[in-house]
Amino acid sequence: MIYVSDKARERVIKLMQEENLDAGKGYFLRVSVVGGGCSGLSYKLDFDNESKPGDQAFENNGVKVVTDLKSFLYLVDTVLEYSEGLNGKGFYFENPNASRTCACGESFAV
Repeated sequence: MIYVSDKARERVIKLMQEENLDAGKGYFLRVSVVGGGCSGLSYKLDFDNESKPGDQAFENNGVKVVTDLKSFLYLVDTVLEYSEGLNGKGFYFENPNASRTCACGESFAV
């Protein structure tokens, strides 16, 4: 399961509205793990409306989250968070599977 915090849910819904993407028409949040970043792996967020073979789909806190199977292995029990704090504004992940993260929080290693 991939979890979505209340603040992240509010921001996802707002962004979908700004982009005129209707969850009722099949749009969802796609979360992926890609190679790159100073720790080796990076997170990627996109809106999508097409599922692919092997996708893992979850609904948490009113947000449908979809990830490919390979990414899911890195994301089990991860929480998508959102911050508007002084140290930065944006989405970040609380990933219990990460053995180390970079200072900016955008990449990780397992």
